[in-house]
Amino acid sequence: MAVRFSFARTLCLALVLGTAGLAPALAQQAEPPGKQKKLPEAPAKLPKVDRSKNLDFLFGALKAAPDEVSAKHVEARIWAIWLQTPSDTASLLMSRAKTAVDAKKIDVAIKLLDSVIKLRPDYIEAWNRRATLYYMQNDYGRSLADIQQVLIREPRHFGALAGLGMIMQEVGDEKRALEAYRKALAVNPHLEKIPDQVKALTEKVEGRDI
Repeated sequence: MAVRFSFARTLCLALVLGTAGLAPALAQQAEPPGKQKKLPEAPAKLPKVDRSKNLDFLFGALKAAPDEVSAKHVEARIWAIWLQTPSDTASLLMSRAKTAVDAKKIDVAIKLLDSVIKLRPDYIEAWNRRATLYYMQNDYGRSLADIQQVLIREPRHFGALAGLGMIMQEVGDEKRALEAYRKALAVNPHLEKIPDQVKALTEKVEGRDI
């Protein structure tokens, strides 16, 4: 049975998107709970990096990467910096949240991430991880609200931009999906599968070239 979205969730989605016209599409596109899916996130293994490493330099290197192997190496270093936190408590809570996710205790993981965000609202990966969990629960309103918080703090977060595109595509807003995917690729031209989505959506949204 499709998930029923409350007025509060629909309103939250409308505020995030700047439109109230997506509620019907949202209800139609919601998938049954329990289906495994996730937004783009950090790879399982990340290199050790210097916290002071300049992200501007790494984003420049990502765009200029000559091949996929080089790009993945730079991408992993960016994720490693994003995941770092000077708070031992936040780090411990993030670790426990991951353990909860692995045990399929999503509600527990969300509560742990709530605590991280309350403790360190500037820590974007707590917002990003929670956005992923809300997405897995088909709670697109809350997922989008968290993605917005990520992008306020780091507009170049290609994982959040790609995730925004995925949600927009699922709720039927192909124009906004295309915009989000293009922004993601502008930051990271080496994202997997996203170029194919851009090509398909460009043909649907803007039509084929004559």
